[in-house]
Amino acid sequence: MIDDFVSVVIPNWNGAHHLPTCLESLRGQTHPHFETIVSDNGSSDGSLELLKGKYPWARVLALGENRGFAGACNAGIRAAQGEFIALLNNDTEADPRWLEEVVAAFRRHPEAGIVASKMLLFDRRDTFHTAGDFYRIDGIPGNRGVWEKDTGQYDREEYVFSACGGSAAYRRAMLDQIGLLDEDFFYSCEDVDLAWRAQLAGWRCVYAPRAVVYHKLSATGGGATASFYDGRNFIYLLVKDYPGDLWRSYWRAILRAQLRIAGEALRAWRGKEARARLRGQLTGICHIPKMLAKRRSVQRSRTVDRAYLEQILEHTQ
Repeated sequence: MIDDFVSVVIPNWNGAHHLPTCLESLRGQTHPHFETIVSDNGSSDGSLELLKGKYPWARVLALGENRGFAGACNAGIRAAQGEFIALLNNDTEADPRWLEEVVAAFRRHPEAGIVASKMLLFDRRDTFHTAGDFYRIDGIPGNRGVWEKDTGQYDREEYVFSACGGSAAYRRAMLDQIGLLDEDFFYSCEDVDLAWRAQLAGWRCVYAPRAVVYHKLSATGGGATASFYDGRNFIYLLVKDYPGDLWRSYWRAILRAQLRIAGEALRAWRGKEARARLRGQLTGICHIPKMLAKRRSVQRSRTVDRAYLEQILEHTQ
């Protein structure tokens, strides 16, 4: 294996109109050692023909069905040859130095299994999508700095809880230890679940502010679909990953947060996104036994103490 070799995995579902911008930005990367894998979820919009005709250097996995974000990424990861594996949304444009900066961050931080990029909005390049992701003690994940103007407030390389899956980079050695994305999440929060498993096992996530990606936010997601999976998967995270000692301290805050989400959805009942959010919460509750079965192995892998967990979680609400 070539040192510093990166496998870039792009999940795609009917994203032919996005792929040229994304792939051309990879063609211009300053880091020389990488491969590109497009994992296609049964697209019917000409994506496969576009890739074959214009981007033959990209390796294509034609899955023939929609396996969701998690399933498509896992297929790409399993086919990848890199020491590092970077997930990249098809609706993004990577700065030419993106991969170079990701690899440099991994080299500076051997304790890091995850590198989070600086993600800015594609059409407002002075505005953040995320500067690494956080997880609150009440069980709510989020994008650090979302909608903020970039005035240098997130220019420091530092530890964060998680990396947004739209441009997350993972060390293969970590994935070999903790496993890949959980395909039961399908879409939304699978990156947070992986970060929980990494953090519990003693791996860090470092934010690399010079690794820049521009994102057409919600171009390939959002709406009622995202509302459903957020509602469901927030509960999946709480059942599967949230440690018992923290549950005993913060269960009231967790319950209040879930009731607040449900109350807001009920007040907006006429909106399809609100109804989808409630269906997601109910589905998450119904699937608690499935997540409890997974919880045992996740919690057994824990090597960090409570003080560390308190330090990496966001306490403001």
